[in-house]
Amino acid sequence: MTEDKITGTLIFAVFTAALSSFQFGYDIGVINAPQEIIISHYRHVLGIPLDDRKAINNYAVNSTEALPTVTYPANLVPAGEEAMASAGLITMLWSLSVSSFAVGGMIASFFGGWLGDKLGRIKALMVANILSLAGALLMGFSKLGPSHILIIAGRSISGLYCGLISGLVPMYIGEIAPTMLRGALGTFHQLAIVTGILISQIVGLEFILGNHDLWHILLGLSAVRALLQFLLLFFCPESPRYLYITLEEEAKAKQSLKRLRGSDDVTKDINEMKKEKEEASSEQKVSIIQLFTDSSYRQPIIVSLMLHAAQQFSGINGIFYYSTSIFQTAGISKPVYATIGVGAINLVFTVFSVLLVEKAGRRSLFLIGMSGMFFCTIFMSLGLVLLEKFAWMSYVSMTAIFLFVSFFEIGPGPIPWFMVAEFFSQGPRPTALALAAFSNWFCNFLIALCFQYIADFCGPYVFFLFSGVVLAFIVFTFFKVPETKGKSFEEIAAEFRKKSGSARRPKAAVEMEFLGATETA
Repeated sequence: MTEDKITGTLIFAVFTAALSSFQFGYDIGVINAPQEIIISHYRHVLGIPLDDRKAINNYAVNSTEALPTVTYPANLVPAGEEAMASAGLITMLWSLSVSSFAVGGMIASFFGGWLGDKLGRIKALMVANILSLAGALLMGFSKLGPSHILIIAGRSISGLYCGLISGLVPMYIGEIAPTMLRGALGTFHQLAIVTGILISQIVGLEFILGNHDLWHILLGLSAVRALLQFLLLFFCPESPRYLYITLEEEAKAKQSLKRLRGSDDVTKDINEMKKEKEEASSEQKVSIIQLFTDSSYRQPIIVSLMLHAAQQFSGINGIFYYSTSIFQTAGISKPVYATIGVGAINLVFTVFSVLLVEKAGRRSLFLIGMSGMFFCTIFMSLGLVLLEKFAWMSYVSMTAIFLFVSFFEIGPGPIPWFMVAEFFSQGPRPTALALAAFSNWFCNFLIALCFQYIADFCGPYVFFLFSGVVLAFIVFTFFKVPETKGKSFEEIAAEFRKKSGSARRPKAAVEMEFLGATETA
């Protein structure tokens, strides 16, 4: 059947859009490997001597160069309270360097859909790339100026870009994909993110770009991707759904479909979009306040926000952002290689989860993933706590981290995004997705900002804290989250009523044909 055919134009368009998702992943992982090199540069710029043993040890772990021998005048060497204040300032600047990315994403997550509707999907991606280029250039030139200010500013602007594309890319891919391939092609967004994380970890190796001479190029390298994608977007067809439903330009929509499908017969796609347009016009848009005040939306939106909070507060980003220093604490001699191992496992299990999500239920996979992560956090903490008594405990911690990432990608990684879209019909869906994305970024920001402080305060016991959080979310999911696979909105709404004890029927019960959720296993 022509509507299910994979064409060169379709592959090219999906690949081009997924370059944005790749950048998202690259920005998550890139700050990790050169952590101590950037911190030592901050110290240099701010005139804080690298005089404490911990900093020197950390520096040595990430660098094969000999430590520079610098003699400081007695009045420049901080002591007592002044030394603690200096260490606090550096910790704060580093936490901001990591978390400013999430601040940008949090702000921009509300505007991705709006920008896509205002300019069209292709032009919106082009405009977003200007932000990516600006952020990359600020970080690329950070070695030449006040590096802490330029890196924090660059990470914030890159975050704005990633906030926009986290809505735009899934939207564009979902709209250009044939019905039967929509689920498979939709997973390219997540796949490109984890590929970006892995590539950032590889190029961040000390002998490639993660060293004192080239770390700024590592941070600014994304400028090349931004320029490449900007050029490739000129050759991508605009979303036929945007042309037909939003602009009401049927001739242009047909022209775009013919390019994407490689066929002159696009009647089935046009009829599907016509039906979707009628459904969309019959349902009014829903505001954020209505999601919480209307009883038929309240339970689904609370569950949506909790699923995204569970994803972030599970501790996964603590591992992604700070994995090198965690492995270092666990006594691994080459922590950056262990971090790359985490990235590789992340990629493999993302591919694995693509196959599982369509076979098993969403709720079941989420619970399996969270339960596995609960046991991993306990073993991770035990490994760190008993490390001084038993050297082999470092392997326990490392294995637990690898398994933790595997369980995350089986369930809590991809599934919240699937389920939120399935909880809501056409009217409330855009607002619900925007709010869920904001919730995800906000929780991401809190973890990025606070994890280093929590880790410093709790020491080796830090993941016991996450095990408690994960257990609480397992209990919530078990009692409050319905299964959505193969169910219509009417059936999902009935599940929510059953779980909340409400007898009220929902306002809308639209079959989930567009999302393909009525397919049975």
